[in-house]
Amino acid sequence: MHIDVLRRLRNAVRRKRHEKWRANSWFLHHNSAPAHRSVLVNDFLSKNTETTLEHPQCSPNLAGFNFYLFTRMKSALKGRCFCDTADNFKNVMEELKSPSQSDFLECFQHLYCRWQDCVVV
Repeated sequence: MHIDVLRRLRNAVRRKRHEKWRANSWFLHHNSAPAHRSVLVNDFLSKNTETTLEHPQCSPNLAGFNFYLFTRMKSALKGRCFCDTADNFKNVMEELKSPSQSDFLECFQHLYCRWQDCVVV
């Protein structure tokens, strides 16, 4: 369930980014997926006073992973053949772990520019 994922995320932020946790200066970017809009999820976020950045409906071009991470992963794996599902999963996981911190910073800078363009329009 999505709430379990949110609990693991909160614990990871608490452990790995304790300065952001203490200052409550981290944000959760939620897109408009049904799991993100459920009453249970909204209750959980309210109860835990999580700050969320809402995502406009029907705006996949504003989802950072859609235009950055998945595109990058698909390009790296394009044309390759895998023996089985386990081999495919292993290669996908390697690609998902490959971006550096500066790559993610660049991703969010592009996302910020796209958000700005959306606001102007």
